[in-house]
Amino acid sequence: MMSRTNRLTLWILIAMVIGIGVGYAMHVGMEEATRGEVANNLKILTDIFLRLVKMIIAPLVFSTLVVGIAKLGDMRTVGRVGGRALLWFMSASLISLLLGMVLVNFLQPGVGLHLEASGDVADVIGKTQSFTLKDFIAHLFPKSVVEAMATNEVLQIVVFSIFFGVACASIGDYAMPVVKLLESVSHVILKMVGYVMNFAPLGVFGAIAAVIAIHGLGVLSTYAVYIGQFYLGLAVLWLILLAAGYLFLGRRMKELLRRIFQPITIAFSTTSSEAVMPKLMEELERFGCKDRVVSFVLPLGYSFNLDGSMMYMTFASLFIAQVYGIHMDFGTQLTMLLTLMLTSKGIAGVPRASLVVVAATLGMFGVPVEGIALILPIDHFCDMGRSATNVVGNAIATSVVSKWEGDLGH
Repeated sequence: MMSRTNRLTLWILIAMVIGIGVGYAMHVGMEEATRGEVANNLKILTDIFLRLVKMIIAPLVFSTLVVGIAKLGDMRTVGRVGGRALLWFMSASLISLLLGMVLVNFLQPGVGLHLEASGDVADVIGKTQSFTLKDFIAHLFPKSVVEAMATNEVLQIVVFSIFFGVACASIGDYAMPVVKLLESVSHVILKMVGYVMNFAPLGVFGAIAAVIAIHGLGVLSTYAVYIGQFYLGLAVLWLILLAAGYLFLGRRMKELLRRIFQPITIAFSTTSSEAVMPKLMEELERFGCKDRVVSFVLPLGYSFNLDGSMMYMTFASLFIAQVYGIHMDFGTQLTMLLTLMLTSKGIAGVPRASLVVVAATLGMFGVPVEGIALILPIDHFCDMGRSATNVVGNAIATSVVSKWEGDLGH
């Protein structure tokens, strides 16, 4: 008898196949204007699914993080767990960025390539204006927790929750009713996750059908080298992440991958790693990670540990420089890498966030920002791989920190 989880995964895979078929039929059999209109309507299915997920992220992060910190007990433990998590995040980010840089220099996908710029880059370029260091640091701290929750600013919710959780831990028994209430809330929200995930196949179908209807499968052949080399990079990154995970988790790595297969599939097909955050929390707890570690480390990971997006940023930035024939020496590339390391933190909730960061960075290094238009047509296909990799990276990071804390059950 097939379990509920496996049945849902099967439906998601079926939805992907049907989506490709329907999208291709629309691309071949409809006029461009009609095609665009129908594709837009199909996107409603994906929007509904992503809205349902976003609806539960803020209360889930707040309730689980506060309970997690209150259970951790004191500031020393919070500092230790946070420090270990950030050490892993920074190492993984640096490896991902370096891998992107090495690959694009070695494979040189942009050299001698004559691409037609397409797509409207105004919305991406518009979002890059506020990317200064001062704005970035100020953005970390919420001026209103209500506003942070309303706009799903995960990093700001994390900052508020840490303060709130530490305050609860420090006043002990007096805060117990609040902690108990939030624990009940987190259980209710996790129950809602199960209901929301039933909409995943529809969301997946809408996302795939819409993008194939507009671009067709032909766009993949035009950019075959770029997509192929980027996915080769992701494969190498997966090997590094899985090897690092195996080093700490041993044979349980196989069980972890089995648990997170469904979240990876949803993230891949909806191009949103955030969409699976609630489901990922649930699966990691089933894997044996203690709720107090999961609820603390995973939301942090969504702000600081987007490995797939990191690799894409150096890959795409240097690819665009290559297409324009702009040579960058090793020192400049390293400076760009460190800039990306800083500016990419806290972008989890921004649609096409990687593109916004790439556009901002190109401007700083004298590469035409309009170069973003060269990769816009296939960004969706690259985003699928990025999102799935982000999920793998965060699942491994949370499991390893749990192991370090001696909190990984069987």
